[in-house]
Amino acid sequence: DALGNVIGVKAGQGGPRVMLAAHMDEIGFLVKHVDEHGCLRLQPLGGFNGQNLACQRVLVHTRSGTVLRGALQPKRESHPPAYMGEIKPDRLQDMFVDLGLSADEVAEQVEIGDMVTMDRTLERVGHTVMSKSLDDRVSLYILLEVLRGLGSHVAEVVMVATVQEEVGLRGARTSAFGVNPDIGIAVDIAPAGMPGGDPAEAITRLGAGPAIKLMDSSVITSTKLVRHFRDVAERKSIAYQLEIMPFGGTDAGAIHLTHSGVPSITISIPTRYGHTVNEMASVDDIRGSIALITHYLEEAHQGDYRLG
Repeated sequence: DALGNVIGVKAGQGGPRVMLAAHMDEIGFLVKHVDEHGCLRLQPLGGFNGQNLACQRVLVHTRSGTVLRGALQPKRESHPPAYMGEIKPDRLQDMFVDLGLSADEVAEQVEIGDMVTMDRTLERVGHTVMSKSLDDRVSLYILLEVLRGLGSHVAEVVMVATVQEEVGLRGARTSAFGVNPDIGIAVDIAPAGMPGGDPAEAITRLGAGPAIKLMDSSVITSTKLVRHFRDVAERKSIAYQLEIMPFGGTDAGAIHLTHSGVPSITISIPTRYGHTVNEMASVDDIRGSIALITHYLEEAHQGDYRLG
């Protein structure tokens, strides 16, 4: 569509229109300044913690299509100390990107506004996958697998790979007006408790199954949709957990406000170390999410989510 959302339709048999949404965008940066040494300063797009960024590698996507690899480094006034532990950068404005090129070479290739992304690959780690940008590529993978494996269904299924979620749920807001769904399902990650952390503060647990969201700061989930998903999980013996997240939001926050309102829900993939280059999700949770959403869609037409 005009904003960049990618929309695909799997026809039904006259049932309700179900919008599945997962966002394509990842947190990243724009080049905002090139100094006299050819070093870049960055404007963040999305939520970063500066302490996770020091000495990482980045990719600069230039207007010509060339991708330049660089080092994201803390700004220093003199020679670096022997150990990085002596430096605790916590602000992006205290960092720069070194491309290993002369100032003239950088000036020829890089412009203000060029996109910059983190540079890490996906790896299999134990019973998990670990990568940058699992938020929200893991959900796009899940929805593609759902569509591949979906059997007979009455509902019309509209999958939307949304844009600009990380900067305000923008793609979901515009695409939902175009799709005009009867039911909205967002798929996204949710923070999983860290090893040794307080169980009472854990939003989800890694390996305990997909999380059915009850609320976050953008939406209070349709209670009838929650019940339907729970019933599906219990009938199909799919492990699941319930999620209350007191902050943040997903595309469901935009979808449920469309037109006169849309019953909406988020299915979350428990993920450790969100918004870092080492986001970690359980393979079993990913498989469980695929099964849960697939089985729900096969009977979505049976749901009655009216209030009262």
